[in-house]
Amino acid sequence: MILKNLIERLRNSHDLIFKLLLAIFSVFLIVQFFPSEATFKLNFQRSKPWLHESLYAPFEYAILKDENEYEREIELIKESQKPYYNFDFQVEEVQNSRLADKIGLLNFDSTTTSQMILAGQAVLKPIYEQGIIELATEHENVNEHFDLIVVKHKVAEDFELNQLHSITSAFNLAQKSIDTLSVAHKRELLTVVSNCLVYNVFIDRLTTNRVLEDKVSKVARTRGIVVKNEKIIDKGDVITDELYLKLNSLKKEYEIKVSGSKGYTLFKFGQYIIVAISVLVLVLFLNIFRKDVINQSNRAVFIFLIFILYTALASLPLHFQNLSIYALPFCILPIIVRAFYDPRLATFVLFTATALSGFIAPDGLEFVFTQTTTGVLAIFSMVNTRKRSQLISTAFIIFGSYSVCYLGIAIIEEGTLDNVDFSYFGWFALNAILTLLTYPLLYIFEKTFGFLSDVTLLELSDTNSTLLRELATKAPGTFQHSLQVANLCEEAIRAIGGNALLVRTGALYHDIGKMDEPQYFIENQHAGFNPHELIPPEESAQIIRKHVIRGIEMAKKNNIPDILIDFIRTHHGTSMIRYFLHKWTSLNAEHEVDETKFRYPGPLPYSKETAVLMMADSVEAASRSLKTYNEDSISELVERIINNQANEHQFIHADITFKDITSIKKIFKRMLINIYHVRIEYPTR
Repeated sequence: MILKNLIERLRNSHDLIFKLLLAIFSVFLIVQFFPSEATFKLNFQRSKPWLHESLYAPFEYAILKDENEYEREIELIKESQKPYYNFDFQVEEVQNSRLADKIGLLNFDSTTTSQMILAGQAVLKPIYEQGIIELATEHENVNEHFDLIVVKHKVAEDFELNQLHSITSAFNLAQKSIDTLSVAHKRELLTVVSNCLVYNVFIDRLTTNRVLEDKVSKVARTRGIVVKNEKIIDKGDVITDELYLKLNSLKKEYEIKVSGSKGYTLFKFGQYIIVAISVLVLVLFLNIFRKDVINQSNRAVFIFLIFILYTALASLPLHFQNLSIYALPFCILPIIVRAFYDPRLATFVLFTATALSGFIAPDGLEFVFTQTTTGVLAIFSMVNTRKRSQLISTAFIIFGSYSVCYLGIAIIEEGTLDNVDFSYFGWFALNAILTLLTYPLLYIFEKTFGFLSDVTLLELSDTNSTLLRELATKAPGTFQHSLQVANLCEEAIRAIGGNALLVRTGALYHDIGKMDEPQYFIENQHAGFNPHELIPPEESAQIIRKHVIRGIEMAKKNNIPDILIDFIRTHHGTSMIRYFLHKWTSLNAEHEVDETKFRYPGPLPYSKETAVLMMADSVEAASRSLKTYNEDSISELVERIINNQANEHQFIHADITFKDITSIKKIFKRMLINIYHVRIEYPTR
């Protein structure tokens, strides 16, 4: 029994469980966008005052060299590094043998041949002993005093380039040496010797690189240490280059220590707390002020999705180092929320998501200020999105807001405009251009979540659309009635607060079901003929009731969104078709009436917009049957009809107050007086 009750309770709470799982999933997913390492939250800049309290070292740490300083030391080592060359002694032996072979081919007598071989080898010997160097490509343009190291028999010796021969200098020395010899055939000997002059000193890249890597590895990354509890800086001190190195080293060491195994667990736990609090604040806001959003699963999923996407955007610069966070179109997301809901909800989502993203973004405080300012201006610029050109002006507002905020922050930080980085304005321009993606994204969200944007409502409210044009052709009286109802609804909803464009569009479509049999509705009847006089009242009631069902069918067939179909469903609520009920009762006084045959099937209106439509529809239709039009008759009509609807509990599901209803009555009376050109009676005295 207990298990059965538990299962039953879970079954009845499935919607609450879904919302709870949605919130938990959102928290988990958002935490994944947070940095995986801790961040040092004390902000500081070189040559600026330290704005925090006096800082003492929480632990001992090494002072890291500035990256540029370290790179300069590496470059100096590379520039001063002498290349290693190997001396190949086998080359001389090979070339002496070659020289003998070539002289032997000259067909001299044996004595001359022997003399020439000995003379040639004597010329080559000092040349090869000194060495003929084959310069590496990177050394071809060095001067004659270029330093290098030559390894001979595993012994490294320092040389200048001019201490070694090139092929040219070796040839010149050979020529001079042969000229001093007392041998015949000097020309032939010079030719053979020159052919035997080849390189015997070659670059040793392996040794050169190994020695260089060894020297680089010995370059210290640090330049001293800071002991635990040592004062680093006092509040108000200017951050010099030396202090900047100490602070930056502390920042890096801190992030490494906190990201360790124990620290990492606590670090992640802290992120879950921050994200959970932000999601809780969002849920509480929706639960208190926007129950219509939190109570519908698709709307709740939409808000949480926007929240997640916002933080996901903020995390992109963590993965793409060259991407500026100010190039990302954050304003698209609150604009999309505004397109489907009111500015208050869009602004709250913006504030909450931006505050949370400040823990992800670099320079969090500047990011939060800039994004909230720009986002709010973007939302306000889209209060009435009835023209596509509005988005272009919004893009300019976004660019201007970013630019002004950046300049203000730059002046505060630098005290001058000389150091303004103008590349930021390029990022701001890209951000503004990307904002134009809002319209295609609106279409995607509309189709995914079944929402309606103002742009779509404008398209649907165009009286030249297929369905409304057909209504004007088949049931012109109903069409005119719908136009009048739309005007009444729009004016009333503006006064009490609501979506004026939505209620106007819903009013235009609420009676499309009358196209099926237009002659049975009084506004379409001509020449005094009423077909209801030929049929029983219960049948007449069924025809009247049926226009709601037929309207829903027509709307679905023409792909009218569900939110507009709801206006068709609810515009009569569960009210009675009184005329035919009274007619049946007068004809069948002795029988008990079955009221279900004379009652609309419902459902009841569930919002301000649908409730206002019910009032306007009934008042406008009834006003056509007045015999005299004056201020009293119109006032009595409006009061009677709306009071009857309230007494029949037609508005119990709508978030509408007595104050709202009073305002609506006043507006309807004023507008109907104007419509029927009622002359106001002025006092005679």
